[in-house]
Amino acid sequence: MPPKSKAAAAAAEPVAVEDLFTALHRHIEAGEFPQAVKVADQVLAAAPGDEDALRCKVVAHIKSDAMDKALAAIRAAERLPIDLSFYKAYCYYRQNKLQEALEILKGQEETAAVLQLESQICYRLGRMNDCLNSYEKLQKYKIESMDLKINIIAALVAAGRASEVQSTMKAQKTDLTTRALRDARSFELAYNSACTLIEIKKYSEAKEQLDLAKRIGKEELMVEDYAEDEIEYELAPVSAQLAYVQQLQGQTQEAMETYANMTNKKSGDPSSLAVATTNLISLKGTKDVADGLRKLDRLVEKSTAPNQPQLIESLEFKLSLRQKEALYSARVLLLLHANKIDQAHELVSGLLGMFRDSIFPVLLQAAVHVREKKVQKAEEVLSRYAEKHPENSKGALLALAQIAANTNHFQIAADSLSKIPDIQHMPATVATLVALKERLNDPNGASSVLDSAIKWWKNAMTEDNKLGVFMREAATFKLNHGRDEEACQLYEELVKSSGSTEALAGLVATSARTDLEKAEQYEKKLKPLPGLKGINAESLEKTSGARHVDQAMKVEVPEEVKKQKAKKRKRKPKYPKSFDPANPGPPPDPERWLPKRERSSYRPKRKDKRAQVRGAQGAVTREKHDPSAANAGGASSKASHATTSAKAPEQPKASSKSRKKKSRS
Repeated sequence: MPPKSKAAAAAAEPVAVEDLFTALHRHIEAGEFPQAVKVADQVLAAAPGDEDALRCKVVAHIKSDAMDKALAAIRAAERLPIDLSFYKAYCYYRQNKLQEALEILKGQEETAAVLQLESQICYRLGRMNDCLNSYEKLQKYKIESMDLKINIIAALVAAGRASEVQSTMKAQKTDLTTRALRDARSFELAYNSACTLIEIKKYSEAKEQLDLAKRIGKEELMVEDYAEDEIEYELAPVSAQLAYVQQLQGQTQEAMETYANMTNKKSGDPSSLAVATTNLISLKGTKDVADGLRKLDRLVEKSTAPNQPQLIESLEFKLSLRQKEALYSARVLLLLHANKIDQAHELVSGLLGMFRDSIFPVLLQAAVHVREKKVQKAEEVLSRYAEKHPENSKGALLALAQIAANTNHFQIAADSLSKIPDIQHMPATVATLVALKERLNDPNGASSVLDSAIKWWKNAMTEDNKLGVFMREAATFKLNHGRDEEACQLYEELVKSSGSTEALAGLVATSARTDLEKAEQYEKKLKPLPGLKGINAESLEKTSGARHVDQAMKVEVPEEVKKQKAKKRKRKPKYPKSFDPANPGPPPDPERWLPKRERSSYRPKRKDKRAQVRGAQGAVTREKHDPSAANAGGASSKASHATTSAKAPEQPKASSKSRKKKSRS
């Protein structure tokens, strides 16, 4: 047997576990995770079941984005008394198996790491209230992390609780003013703060903070030696959000240019490009429907399962539920505009299963039914949803009212609007309800709607109070419907509260019908109109008034006025282009507008009537020498000319023999 080499002998010698752990630590610190996995395997070979080595191996796989290998290592260690369930839940989270990850975390102790992972999973699932509950539990750990604050703001905005951001950040001693954000140099915090301002409709301040976020991000990336195109790619979310603010402020052209530039150059991550594409389609509307569908088709993956729409892999895990809703809604509407009703039906049925707690698939389903002219089906769908989800029925009831009003179902429209309590006092709602009640011949119902709105505004403590507007409109309505006393009472309240001349005039005109003394009393408060002092009201009352036009007295017009009216205004003649009136040239032909046949200079073309010479060669016809023959010929020609309209009888042709005999003679 040959002797072993020195290298083989050295390899055969067992390495100390302490040295292996030293090498493992060195690889992890250097970010060399594949090498760390190899060293961890050596440790496990030397000390099977070592908990630290096993954890290092799993974490190294996760850091290398090898989730399947990490899960395999976790399953291999299931028989060991080591709890690796947190790492298993994290691997499922990274693989977008969110529900499975959440189930694993339910039995875990609520540590800071577990709560953070739980909040991220709930955020991804769209369960924002659960996400915020996890963040509230994290407060007891007093974690001073900027990432945590950024995530809390994002969760509050996504949950529709943007108004709570300022108070929440104050509790964590975080200032969100522009100056504080500039000092903090936090790109993500400035961006999320801008999103908060967008939600509460402070667009100018949001734009200011987005500009700040873009400037801070650009400076940080330039320090890290990023190229211009790489910086543009990294800051694409900010650019898309800036364009969205411009869109909300009515600067549609600038927003469209930004969206188009992003989509054409593909200068951004997939989620930012998807947002830019969706917003660009919404701005274009019905223009370029085919182009919009092509762009959205690139973002949607063809699913093998029926009625299960799915986005491409790079978007499925990145877009929020609201962003997915907007994208799918745009696609359904484009399909409807393209008259692809079957595809729209298929997509909507899939969305109903995907977004069970959302109202937008129901609204899209109703839109498809309306496009199919199945209005009753659309009304049934919306009514059913409003009954099952009364807390989230506002959008469904508004859509139902609009559809019913457009199809002359006024009772359904009025009932739907009446079921939305928080808009009953709004001017548009009141005006619509009054109009619907009038269409239904229900003036009492219309009057009660106006009375309820007046009562609400009397108790409202708002700067922009609409009480005066409603009282004037209600008084006019009641006056038109014969409720003079109620109208008079409203005008009297208006006069006492505002003292406007318009209300005073209305009160005088209204009370003149019911209480003449009151009308005279308030009439004295009206300011006299200038120029009416010389007019005698009593003499005007005694006159018979204006007469009919036919019976009106004729007023004599002076001769001078008649002459002035008779004078016509002289106008300069209009000459054609390039015409010189000083050198007009020969006058134009007066018959130039007549057809040629009707002009005096017209001469018809003559037919060739030269006689045919018969006989021997050189023979001369008699017509040329015999004047009597010429005259006879002329008469015959006239006769023939006169009888051209009659059909001449056909004569039998002479035979060839008779022609020869005549020529010889």
